[in-house]
Amino acid sequence: MTPKSIIIALLVMCASLFAETPASVFADSLGQESAKTANSVAVTDSSANAAAVADSLTDVAASSVADVVSDVVTDDEVEDETDSDTPPEVDFETSTTPLVKGKTGIVAIDTLPVNEWDIPTKHNSLKYAMLFSLLPGGGQYYTEHYVRGGFLTGIEGLLIYDIFFNRSYQRDRLLDRARPFQDSVLYFTTKVLEARKNGSSRDSVLYYHDKRLEFLERVRAQSDKKMEQEDVRKAELAWLIGIHLYGMFDTFGIWYNNNRRSSEYRDMKTAVLWALLPGGGQIFNRDFGKAGLVYMGILGAAVSVSTSQNMVNYYLDRKHLVEKESPRSEEYDRITERVTYYRKNRNTYIWGGVLIYLYSIADAAVDALLSDFDSPLHLALVPNFDGGAQAVMSFDF
Repeated sequence: MTPKSIIIALLVMCASLFAETPASVFADSLGQESAKTANSVAVTDSSANAAAVADSLTDVAASSVADVVSDVVTDDEVEDETDSDTPPEVDFETSTTPLVKGKTGIVAIDTLPVNEWDIPTKHNSLKYAMLFSLLPGGGQYYTEHYVRGGFLTGIEGLLIYDIFFNRSYQRDRLLDRARPFQDSVLYFTTKVLEARKNGSSRDSVLYYHDKRLEFLERVRAQSDKKMEQEDVRKAELAWLIGIHLYGMFDTFGIWYNNNRRSSEYRDMKTAVLWALLPGGGQIFNRDFGKAGLVYMGILGAAVSVSTSQNMVNYYLDRKHLVEKESPRSEEYDRITERVTYYRKNRNTYIWGGVLIYLYSIADAAVDALLSDFDSPLHLALVPNFDGGAQAVMSFDF
């Protein structure tokens, strides 16, 4: 193999290494080509064709080197263009740009809806919303809040049935059952008076008197049931009015939040002062649905306190009456137990009303403190592409 062939082989190997192609491929191909060339040279006159073979190998190597170099230059140009298009990396931890309050810089977070509880609706007529709210759950149906509307319709429907149908039926039934006992009391009372007037024996008078007391106790037992059912009916009526009032307030709140929802900061001290008036703090914070809940709770508790106190007074009168007749009877113990029961109920409703009032004050203060906390104004979670996330939280006092 001549020195010229050796030089050509070295050039081909360098070109293959420069193009990041395994040298073994080029070496094998070169060996195969050299073997073919050697065989062909052996058949012909080696001295005559050596120069021609060397020249052909030189041309092949030169063309190969030129192609490889052109490919490498093209790849470098593409890499340079790609590097120029790549934006520079941003260091979020050391960035000097301050975080704008209410914005995170992430479109998916900054465009979140402010309030998902009051979903947007195309029915924005206040007149029709309040007219529909006169029906149980009607305002919620009109504003497309079907779950709340169904809940209100179900609760109010059950209360209406129990108050105006079931309780009325039970009251009429008690009156029908008590009427024969009342007639018996009247009959034996007449007998006692006639026996005393006619000078009948003492045993006869005692017999008529005992029968009169027996039927009188039955009349009183029916009267006790009637009074207790009336107590429940009045309390249920108050809760029905309260729930309906909540539905109307909630309808107005839905309309207001769909048209004038604002996440501006509200002063907490002003909210607390408004909250001294029951429901005032919720109205100040534009939470009209919560104001309706407060009024419902306070109205229901107040009426329940009143009806429970009426039952206490009723059983106290019964207790004094039975105490004169038979203070050691089972009836006296039962009446004493009922007095204690209704006193506990009265006290429970008093404490319940106080807790609702205190809760309304605390709720107004918290809602005012976090009034601009939505979408998010005070809490932001910003991704950190260096490995982690940065959370930003702030409070206004």
